[in-house]
Amino acid sequence: MRVYYNPKLKELARTLRNNSTLSEVLLWNNLKGKQMKGYDFHRQKPIDNYIVDFFCPKLWLIIEIDGESHLFKGKEDEKREQRLESLGFHILRFSDLDVKKNMEGVLVSIEKWIEEYGHTPKSPLVRGDLRTT
Repeated sequence: MRVYYNPKLKELARTLRNNSTLSEVLLWNNLKGKQMKGYDFHRQKPIDNYIVDFFCPKLWLIIEIDGESHLFKGKEDEKREQRLESLGFHILRFSDLDVKKNMEGVLVSIEKWIEEYGHTPKSPLVRGDLRTT
């Protein structure tokens, strides 16, 4: 199923990939190359009007790392999460500190989510339903 996004975000996503935080690099080193149970993940992926940290298209799974920039964005993050979930995406959130200090726990949490929910249909939406103008 195709995931639509605002094309204006493509260049910003590329910039974010080239300027990753330490925690993004650390988690990416464990997700890239289908290391996570054989699933393909993308990083800094535009979806709808947002850019998500990591995305697995087969699972419709978004993984977000919340660093200091998220401390004062509670309402904004909540609105973003509600929008993405309304489109059929699943979201796992981890703190920057957890990724840096407890990578094993983060990876186990992702693996458990995949084992429990990875086999279910992801979205009832058909191609074209996510297009925005």
